[in-house]
Amino acid sequence: MNTSRLQLKQVSKQYANGVKALDAVSLDIPNGLFGLLGPNGAGKSSLMRTLATLQQPDAGTVLFDGLDIHQHPQQVRSQLGYLPQDFGVYPNISARELLDHLAILKGLLNKAERREQVDALLQQTHLYAVRKRAVSTFSGGMQQRFGIAQALLGNPQLIIVDEPTAGLDPEERNHFHDLLSEIGEEVVIILSTHLVEDVYELCPQLAVMAAGKIIAQGSPTQLTAALQGRVWSKTIEKQTLAAYQSAYTVLSTRLFSGKKQVLVLADACPEPGFEPFYPGLEEVYFSVLMETKRA
Repeated sequence: MNTSRLQLKQVSKQYANGVKALDAVSLDIPNGLFGLLGPNGAGKSSLMRTLATLQQPDAGTVLFDGLDIHQHPQQVRSQLGYLPQDFGVYPNISARELLDHLAILKGLLNKAERREQVDALLQQTHLYAVRKRAVSTFSGGMQQRFGIAQALLGNPQLIIVDEPTAGLDPEERNHFHDLLSEIGEEVVIILSTHLVEDVYELCPQLAVMAAGKIIAQGSPTQLTAALQGRVWSKTIEKQTLAAYQSAYTVLSTRLFSGKKQVLVLADACPEPGFEPFYPGLEEVYFSVLMETKRA
């Protein structure tokens, strides 16, 4: 069984406008799905572009199976599948024709082998029935599935998907999740997103990123266990919300039967009426972001 591993060591990147997009990022990513969670502007896309060898870091190293990817970019690109945040398509070209063209660009030159892989990927992404349709006429979910098909050309060992479900409806998101989980455990798959639900069910390991830094990492179980006993819930009148936000660290609020349910982070029960709340990954996400802002 393949045991690929991606290692980032103190990777930093600052752009000409002074923005420090990556600040000493270190990660050790094994086979399987790894979630990179963070708000827009956290530096996730900058990190994805660096891992895809589209830009050089200012400092630090990235090793894939021990190989420095920026010293040997062509060797890494031959093992790379990349679905960027904005995936453009040519107009008036069918899905099969476009995938065949991209396969040639990726070095799949044997016509029979290329056709076999193209058709297999169209089947895997549930696009074979519409293989003769122009990709530009596909729905958002279908285009994302096509994006995964092109990322899987050449049997890559490192797959990077950047904000893959942004703008998709719940059904399309579920289809996309099923597709990612089908790819298996024999490759490194990095899923970059600002949506907690994209990471929670798919990724056995994850990291949270903010302001170019990794601010938390581990398994969902480890991260939620660290908050156990520190999250409290209470249903309040809507007009009292501002007072609670002023007095306590409010992680989130939601409507509940016309009232507000507040979730508060505290080491002990904040006041009578609060009840313990079992934290999920969303509460972990909000808590580490709030702690980072305070710091």
